[in-house]
Amino acid sequence: MTKKKHLSKQQHHRIAQNEQKRLRGRDKPASAQLADDVLEPAEPGLVLSRFGQHADVEDAQGQVVRCNMRRTISSVVTGDSVIWRRAKQSTGSIDGVIEAVEDRRTVLLRPDFYDGLKPVAANIDLMIIVSAILPALSLNIIDRYLVAAEKTGIKPLLVINKADLLSGDELTQLTEQLHLYQQIGYDYLLLSAKTGQGMQELLQQVHSGTSIFVGQSGVGKSSLMNQLMPGLAAATREVSENSGLGQHTTTVSRLYHLPEGGDLIDSPGIREFALWHLSAEEVTSGFIEFAPWLGQCKFRDCKHISDPGCAIQHGVQQGEISRERYDSYLKILASMAQDKPHYF
Repeated sequence: MTKKKHLSKQQHHRIAQNEQKRLRGRDKPASAQLADDVLEPAEPGLVLSRFGQHADVEDAQGQVVRCNMRRTISSVVTGDSVIWRRAKQSTGSIDGVIEAVEDRRTVLLRPDFYDGLKPVAANIDLMIIVSAILPALSLNIIDRYLVAAEKTGIKPLLVINKADLLSGDELTQLTEQLHLYQQIGYDYLLLSAKTGQGMQELLQQVHSGTSIFVGQSGVGKSSLMNQLMPGLAAATREVSENSGLGQHTTTVSRLYHLPEGGDLIDSPGIREFALWHLSAEEVTSGFIEFAPWLGQCKFRDCKHISDPGCAIQHGVQQGEISRERYDSYLKILASMAQDKPHYF
């Protein structure tokens, strides 16, 4: 197996400087000068999707062109605003080159055990955390995504799909669970891609800005996409009856323009959403209801687990912090050391 070559800090800095120079139009790299006879002048574009070393870029008129990327570009993801140049003569395959990537407002990162941190999408305004009641609703997965949302500054929205499968008692129990999130400031919607329940409310949330669907495989993200965009050929599969685990239906992130306005990114489903790339302090700050209690512990280095005089534990005992969320927090902390790769 070929060992992956890592760039030095100086090389990363030089690459960033070159990209900024290109954006300001003050410099042209040698590779771009050599290509002047076959490339049009630089223009802005939007990355709709990334495929290996290629990306689909949309121009100002809505035309989509598949592009290569300059080797000096460190990362290109769905949602990126880029500077690119199209080929003067179309070949019908790769018809452009991405020269530089604009600064990102936000970026959603997913830790990968083999490749470290991997960006999923950029310039996101709303993170739609999709869960389903089958095979089982995992509040801990929701909490992991909420920590990621708080860390990246992206507004979250909780969406529970397949609500049509709930009985009366199950619906009551679910509403009580979600009320805990509503109390601390998170909105939620109960949806059914099958019956259309809650779809109008979801449309109102995504009609402006850029939203992204995140969640485990098999929760129905692609089905919701088909409801929001009738006729969309997004593949959907039934949850595996044998394993009880969802099957992957989306393999790459893809940005779509909604008919009513707004953009929506469909991202690949994942089994777990690890947080081992964050520090324990960052996870703690990701639980927003802990904020009033931070800094009040008896000891400055309090781990908020079993330390005496812990203000957060006191908040749990007083009923100001839900026991369910605190237990989920402890579960995340316990998993971080176990999940973290040895090289990270």
